[in-house]
Amino acid sequence: MKISNRLVLVCVFLIASTGAAYYQMQTPAELVETANRFLAALNKEQLAKAKFAFEADDRFKFKFTPGDRTGLPLKEMEQHQRDLVYAMMAATLSQRGFIKASTIMSMEAILREVEGAARGQARGGAAAPGGQGRGQGRGGGQPIVRDPELYYVSVFGEPSLTGAWGWKVEGHHVAVNVTMSKGTVVASTPAMFGANPAEVREGPRKGLRVLAREEDLARELLMALDANQRKTAIFEAKALPDIVTGESREAKMGAPVGLAVSKMNSKQVQMLTTLLEEYAYRMSPDVAEATMKEIRKTGIDKLFFAWAGSEKRGEAHYYRIQGPAFVVEFDNTQNNANHIHSVWRDLTNDFGVDVLRQHYKTAHIPGGDHVASSAN
Repeated sequence: MKISNRLVLVCVFLIASTGAAYYQMQTPAELVETANRFLAALNKEQLAKAKFAFEADDRFKFKFTPGDRTGLPLKEMEQHQRDLVYAMMAATLSQRGFIKASTIMSMEAILREVEGAARGQARGGAAAPGGQGRGQGRGGGQPIVRDPELYYVSVFGEPSLTGAWGWKVEGHHVAVNVTMSKGTVVASTPAMFGANPAEVREGPRKGLRVLAREEDLARELLMALDANQRKTAIFEAKALPDIVTGESREAKMGAPVGLAVSKMNSKQVQMLTTLLEEYAYRMSPDVAEATMKEIRKTGIDKLFFAWAGSEKRGEAHYYRIQGPAFVVEFDNTQNNANHIHSVWRDLTNDFGVDVLRQHYKTAHIPGGDHVASSAN
């Protein structure tokens, strides 16, 4: 596979510019100010795509596969508007999470080149320079557009330090949802990061594994279990085809399976905690610390670690960490086990539904009963 020098420069620029120049950790007050500046920078047509009521149904849509979405795509923004989006992302995510997200977004250019080359080979000739920017749609349908700027931004409600509001950025393999109330982040899920390819095996970025720690830490934990523990942890010999919660509006999981953390020794518990922190600290440090504090308060020993599929790197596998109120899922099965989906879902408060319920109790909408099924 031959990747053009122009593509290399695009990828390097995306990572360098977003990961270094844009990352500035912000306070909640600064996030509110940045969000309002972003809205003020939009023209009337852009604002109609980007701005929604806090209780809008669009806030509960969750999609990490390719395809059109509601919201305003980066592609339709001027550079100064995109800068404000990156600033909002930097306020929402940790530096670690921000670099992962921006790298995943840049990988759309790799997919475009790879899929263009594959189509050219299938036709018996070379692909057109840069390809067509499209992959094959599911089930032979409409082609998939691969574009690092097809990430959509939505703001819900009025950004402030006194009321409830939220925002999200979403596209292929990146979906970040944040709900704030009275200046505090009260929900940061669903939060999804994916990677295709999980490991870049050709070209100038050969060896890149953007979600390497999520995979390696889990396998190290599995290998640290004794034979009986491992037998309990592996609940299926074959990997699940994808994450169970999928793109569902409400995350639903059955009773926990696998190995109870209460059955682990102290070293194994620390390994699981380190893995869990890898996910939690994708978000800003204050949010991550509050998340881990709540998990410890409920009890690390209430968690379960479950594995399905092969124990060998490079082969299809799935794992989850499930607690009373959340689940982390990781799946690497597609594209010959070189395509990762990983997600953190809150089993009781995805999208900040608790805040929405309170909003319905206190807000007044003339002309009707202020009740929505999304809060049920």
